[in-house]
Amino acid sequence: MINILRVSNLPHDMLSVLQTTYLVHDRDHITDPGALGRIRAMVAAGNTVIDRKLLMLFPAVEIICMCGESVNSVDLAAAAERNIKVVFTPHVHNPDVAEFAMGLLLATTRRLAHADRFVRNSDWVDGPYPMTRRISGGRLGLVGMGDLSQAIAKRAKAFDMVIHYTAQQEVPASGHVFHASVKALAAQVDFLMLAEPGPDAPAKVVNAEVLQTLGLNGYLINLASAAAVDQAALIDAVQKKTLGGAALDVFPEEPRVAAELRNAPTVVLTPHMASATHEARKAMVEVALRQLAEHFAQELKPA
Repeated sequence: MINILRVSNLPHDMLSVLQTTYLVHDRDHITDPGALGRIRAMVAAGNTVIDRKLLMLFPAVEIICMCGESVNSVDLAAAAERNIKVVFTPHVHNPDVAEFAMGLLLATTRRLAHADRFVRNSDWVDGPYPMTRRISGGRLGLVGMGDLSQAIAKRAKAFDMVIHYTAQQEVPASGHVFHASVKALAAQVDFLMLAEPGPDAPAKVVNAEVLQTLGLNGYLINLASAAAVDQAALIDAVQKKTLGGAALDVFPEEPRVAAELRNAPTVVLTPHMASATHEARKAMVEVALRQLAEHFAQELKPA
């Protein structure tokens, strides 16, 4: 039977399938030292770190299968040196993230969470809730124009929004308005959204200058990467009320979130849940299992 290593916790349904097909070892409970040389695959979820030091313990590994949206936590150079295939499960969560992105956009402009508290706290008895901001017909700025951003743009078009974007290269086929930089984009939109800045995007692409350009009537939505936003600059803009509002699904020190953000009434906060749906997780598991089975296809064929 093919030996594989479970490097992290895995969805129960995925683990059940693996255990019926492979001999599954647990990274933290390997009792047979000889098994280190028999393990031919590593399977992990999310952003589990698989570095050179860990790979050195398993000389027979042929494939690393990440049940997640990226391979940023894998030492790709170390894997390449040994011709280890690295696979992951991108794009399957795009519908889930795209609809969540629109939800964050509505939540921050229409102040849904704050309005909910307004009712629960019986503040309504003292007077009506303040007016909020429409998104229909507004200008949405997307950082990146990959598959995910295009899925968001498709949904935004249903709100009659005008789509602007910035990317490393212009994508004429998108039909949307291109800008050469994030700052230039911020100057032309009402809502600036980061969904997929990409692994090579520089840190703090949204800095104080970009936030100032976005301005008092602008909104920031980030569900891509905490590193992409200068948090100190964002807190400063929120506290000085030089930014209309923000919605964040990612944070530098998750699950801890800065008190200045938690206490800001114009900021919507969610616990890194954009892709966390039953449907997305099921699809990711199916893709990961298929990739693993395809790699060992000849050996898994029925006799």
